[in-house]
Amino acid sequence: MELFYYLAFGGLSVVVAALELSKTSKDRVAISSAFNSFKNNYLVVYSLAMAGDWLQGPYVYYLYSQYGFNKGDIGRLFIAGFGSSMLFGTIVGSLADKQGRKRACVTYCIAYILSCITKHSPEYKVLMLGRVLGGIATSLLFSAFESWLVAEHCKRGFDPQWLSLTFSKAIFLGNGLVAIISGLFANVLVDNFGLGPVAPFDAAAVLLAIAIVIILPSWSENYGDPSESNDLIAQFKVAAVAIASDEKIALLGAIQSLFEGSMYTFVFLWTPALSPNDEDIPHGFIFATFMLSSMLGSSIASQLLARPRPKVESYMQIVFAISSFTLVLPTLTSFLVAPSMEKSGSISFGGHVLFFGFCVFEASVGIFWPSIMKMRSQYIPEEARSTIMNFFRIPLNIFVCIVLYNVSAFPITVMFGMCSIFLFMASILQRRLMVVAEIHKSRAQDWSSLNERDGETAPLNI
Repeated sequence: MELFYYLAFGGLSVVVAALELSKTSKDRVAISSAFNSFKNNYLVVYSLAMAGDWLQGPYVYYLYSQYGFNKGDIGRLFIAGFGSSMLFGTIVGSLADKQGRKRACVTYCIAYILSCITKHSPEYKVLMLGRVLGGIATSLLFSAFESWLVAEHCKRGFDPQWLSLTFSKAIFLGNGLVAIISGLFANVLVDNFGLGPVAPFDAAAVLLAIAIVIILPSWSENYGDPSESNDLIAQFKVAAVAIASDEKIALLGAIQSLFEGSMYTFVFLWTPALSPNDEDIPHGFIFATFMLSSMLGSSIASQLLARPRPKVESYMQIVFAISSFTLVLPTLTSFLVAPSMEKSGSISFGGHVLFFGFCVFEASVGIFWPSIMKMRSQYIPEEARSTIMNFFRIPLNIFVCIVLYNVSAFPITVMFGMCSIFLFMASILQRRLMVVAEIHKSRAQDWSSLNERDGETAPLNI
């Protein structure tokens, strides 16, 4: 493996370590021992759940190609995953609010284990079934766990401000450290031990089984608002009304869809972007470096969220703008850097440029996750939290399916350009969200002041 990859990984490691060690008492929050125990239990489970997902990331595209499928076939397999998440996501989200978030988290583990088992078959239909199961699991991963955490946190009477601590730690570990270890471990299983590209999926199934063993005895069940009807259609109505009646929720959903849609498209595109001529690149090590960049972003986010200023609504505008620029780099380099025609060689100069740009994008992803979690905890009502969060995933899944369906029709630079435009739109909408939130806060303060004055001047009735 080239020295370049080691230097990039080592340099990022030093920066992350320095950032963590530089944290002052202002960046740390005094917490109770009960909360610390609760937080650590959740972090262990969440890390295992995320490891089950991350272990599959580096080699899913490669596995399908090894089975002899072309880019179009692989694109349709990815469409099956995002399509099932779109079709079944809202249903399973509503069922999580209705039947219980703990059950939904266990269901996630079971569905993903079954999806991993299908990877042993080279049959296209079996792999398609695995993608459908994976899509359902992904909807649960990004809604049920967070919904359970927020509800349980409030039920136990912990300080609402402590949620930010759990969010940032969850992303630092689950989307950072665990992802890095998963990428390196997957690389060892495939390249060093020679177990083949299906080995990471087997390892993922084992970790998900361990998560089930921990969840069952240690987690209590929680639901949506019990005053609401348990009918599934009623849950949909509650979610739809909340989104339609509150501009902040609608804006948050649009922002999330634009960013995550671009992010999931990037997951599919980074491999062919860095190896357009089938250059020999270490997929697992590159993936681990990306995750280290994400870890850097989550570390930055933890410091930002621990301070009253700048507000999350403010700094996320800059994050979206930066991420927009990073994903336009493939288009720019196609014009400014002469393409390499060498087959099966090392990564090209243009590839080096893209690699650094993609690392910056992953750092933006690391900032995005705890920040969007913080905003969701502020704006999304508890009674239909999982349902609303999965409503947000419908447009992003439509976007990704359209992109992947046309993956063979458009040059890769065009698809990256589209993602860049969507990220810029997210920055504009984030600005609007900040303005609306400030207006709403100002009106609430004025109303509160008016009530206080009325109370002071009102005559006493004796």
